[in-house]
Amino acid sequence: MSVLPLVFTSGWASGINAYAVILLLGLFGATGLTDQVPESLQRTDVLVAAGVLFLCEAVADKIPYVDSAWDAVHTVVRPVSGAVVGALLAGQSGSLPDLAAGALGGSTALASHAVKAGTRMAINTSPEPVSNIVMSTAEDLGVGTVVTFAMFHPEAAAIVAAVLLAAGLALLVHLGARIRRFLRRRAQRREEKRLAALERTAAPPGGPRDGGG
Repeated sequence: MSVLPLVFTSGWASGINAYAVILLLGLFGATGLTDQVPESLQRTDVLVAAGVLFLCEAVADKIPYVDSAWDAVHTVVRPVSGAVVGALLAGQSGSLPDLAAGALGGSTALASHAVKAGTRMAINTSPEPVSNIVMSTAEDLGVGTVVTFAMFHPEAAAIVAAVLLAAGLALLVHLGARIRRFLRRRAQRREEKRLAALERTAAPPGGPRDGGG
């Protein structure tokens, strides 16, 4: 059970920024700061891929509406990443069944991803981009800080992650009405674009003609 706090914390962090988690864990293992990281996460190709994708997310995550599209794409990626990392961490220590660790990491990642995606939907109801940049930067710093803390104090880091997850879920419930309005407006814009496209398709070539001789 000694690896359970690290699995939980990495799952929470993966739901926010999966690439940062893989990159940090891999670097900690490759530099010898910890022996809890499996060699598969320390491979050079894994670190390079995680680094490139982390930079892509760092940019996309700060642009209004692009961040929500990025979140939608990663609805599967982040939970799967949390599950894989959790299973690998458990397999490395041998003290927790891989499937149980994967389920814990994946479900925690899914919950924190829901908080992140829902919060971004609420923030995108505001036209200014500053809040997106501030929130994205805070998330990146939070993930880096908590994961680093977990390397040396896994139990305390798990408590911090649990508190942040509970607070995020509570905030998501509070912002529910705002998120629903955002989704309705987005659906309405899509419908307006669809109708406009249909009107352009139905219009005769060259525009309306005079019926007189």
